[in-house]
Amino acid sequence: MRIAVNTRFLLKGKLEGIGWFTNEIIKRMVLNHPEHEFIFLFDRPYDQQFIFAENITPVVIPPPARHPILWYIWFEWSVRRALKKYKADIFISTDGFLSLSSDVPSILVVHDLAFEHYPEHLPFKFRYYLQKFTPKFVRKAAHTVTVSTYSKEDLITTYGADPNKISIVFNGAHDFYKPLNYETKQDIRDTYAQGCEYFVFAGALHPRKNVGNLLKAFEIFKRKQRSNMKILIIGRFAWNAAEIRSAIQLHPFKNDVLHYDYMEVQELSKVIGAAYALTFVSLFEGFGIPILEAIQCEIPSIVSNTSSMPEVAGETAILVDPENVDDIASAMSLLYKDENLRNRLIEATRTQVQKFNWDKSALEFYAIVEKITQENKVS
Repeated sequence: MRIAVNTRFLLKGKLEGIGWFTNEIIKRMVLNHPEHEFIFLFDRPYDQQFIFAENITPVVIPPPARHPILWYIWFEWSVRRALKKYKADIFISTDGFLSLSSDVPSILVVHDLAFEHYPEHLPFKFRYYLQKFTPKFVRKAAHTVTVSTYSKEDLITTYGADPNKISIVFNGAHDFYKPLNYETKQDIRDTYAQGCEYFVFAGALHPRKNVGNLLKAFEIFKRKQRSNMKILIIGRFAWNAAEIRSAIQLHPFKNDVLHYDYMEVQELSKVIGAAYALTFVSLFEGFGIPILEAIQCEIPSIVSNTSSMPEVAGETAILVDPENVDDIASAMSLLYKDENLRNRLIEATRTQVQKFNWDKSALEFYAIVEKITQENKVS
């Protein structure tokens, strides 16, 4: 069987949510099924690290698709032609986009519908494209995969999608995320946090991540507790990030607010693993991978009570209203003062972590591939 895969988010040194999902799920499928040929469709020169085995045929098809007009050209012309040229039996697209003009059965992965709930966080041309075409992609797909129960219900409610054509395949976290011993934690604190305990946020910096409110809450926490606690903000500045940049630079406790750019997983896993707690108060998430990364490190969290985040966090986090700065600050103070509460949250991570596993998710995803190919009589 020839399985074509949209791999345009496999970018060296830039793997984020979609890229990690693609990397971890597809890599396992490739290695587990040498009997199949995988055609990887890149929109720019690729790095050899993503050619996981000999049963991959990498194909670069222009143009680089990073703009709505180029999205349309890439999927409706370039991808369609490539699927026909390489005689693909099925097409997997993990970034929420499909080729509407191709007759190849397709599996679509929709991670979230944030653009429907917070359209103001995207430039007009991006949100227009997403709102216009995503419901068409969902209707076109032979099957849609999403990453949480919340996101499945959102697809059903927002687009009237057929629940029988939607499956949930959870994200996992990299094996680098694991509990650290005291000595390693102190080394990390010395390197990144001036030797102090710290809260940590990790993710691309844009309005939906709500870093502005997080930093306001940290100011309240610092004024009340007068501790040497730091907060580490880890991530690249993405779209509409000017206010976040200013909030970091002009913070009243700016010596305690430490920003680090994108980190590779080996580094980030240690920084999260040595944190006092994860503070992830995003306005909306389809999953919230940093929550799982903290769980895998046995680190407690302060997490938004919205969308998928309570589902992922389980009993490992204090849930807060992301729009309420005082609520976030109170959770910081509570976790800082109540060591028994913190220990209970840490204990809960050891149970919650068992729900999420890349190997299990890859098997579930491949079962969907088999189901769709059988329904379409692919040999």
